[in-house]
Amino acid sequence: MPGVDIDSIKAAAGQEINSASSLEELEQLRVKYLGRKGVLSDLTGMIPGLAKEDRAAFGQQANALKNLLTSLFAEKQASLGQGTPLAGEAMPDIGMPGIVQDLGRLHPITQTINEICAIFIRMGFIVVEGPEVETEYNNFTGLNIPLDHPSRDAFDTFYLKPKDNYSERFLLRSQTSPVQIRQMKAAKPPLALVAPGRVYRPDAVDASHSFMFHQIEGVVVDKGIRFSDLKGILEVLAKNLFGKDVRTRFRPHFFPFTEPSAEVDVSCIICNGKGCSVCGRKGWLEVLGSGMIHPNVFENVGYDPKVFTGFAFGMGVERIAMLKFGINDIRLFCENDLRFLKQF
Repeated sequence: MPGVDIDSIKAAAGQEINSASSLEELEQLRVKYLGRKGVLSDLTGMIPGLAKEDRAAFGQQANALKNLLTSLFAEKQASLGQGTPLAGEAMPDIGMPGIVQDLGRLHPITQTINEICAIFIRMGFIVVEGPEVETEYNNFTGLNIPLDHPSRDAFDTFYLKPKDNYSERFLLRSQTSPVQIRQMKAAKPPLALVAPGRVYRPDAVDASHSFMFHQIEGVVVDKGIRFSDLKGILEVLAKNLFGKDVRTRFRPHFFPFTEPSAEVDVSCIICNGKGCSVCGRKGWLEVLGSGMIHPNVFENVGYDPKVFTGFAFGMGVERIAMLKFGINDIRLFCENDLRFLKQF
């Protein structure tokens, strides 16, 4: 093209780029050749004024020049940035601390669930889960909870809006016990399982109550299972959770789905059973409910109560975590305060 020698431009640019002694000088050259008002911009601006038969060839030459210069600038920039600082350039302080990224942590509730499940896995249990939206049958009827039981009242359970094509009511499960109904319906004994998960009850929120919390249900079913087996399992759990010196006691209680039933206490881990404000000066802390599975529950799932026996237990994870970590307000678990969470 008359008046334009791209090869000369290429040679001159290459020599100037190669001679650049600093990043600032290199940036000036980049603006000179590749800037909005640079040499390459002038070349491409000439294309519309060329004859049609010359435009394609000239455009290809300009584009090739652009690619070459871009590559030369990148190579020179890398060599200047990685080499020894030139005279007049500041040497970076390599002794300065780098940017520290905060490491994520498992939530204390998750830590407690994992610890409890790990204890039972070592004893041969499996971990199963169930849906948080349950049928009224699995949550109540199958567990031998009568229609007039207070827990079935709308003031104590989150019932869902009924659907026209469903004859059964649905609800947000108020306990993890429905998982045992589902598992016993699906499999024959022997069974040994624990089921962690969220549960929901319309409780007023305060330091010790929440409308959403976590439970872990445990179930063992086989021939010849006795109450002494239940006591032994829970004794192992308590010592692994709270220390080998902790003591347990069983107090008679009533649950519709177990008979006989018992609440389980551990000696206060704060005062070692001597009595303090945490345990109400009693020396004991309630941690879970338990009992032998009621024959009616076996019949509801198709098990023969004359052949099989079993036990079940359930515990509130938040209560266990509060005891283990010395937390006095359940609301702290849900406030997402990093000052609190980073302690665990």
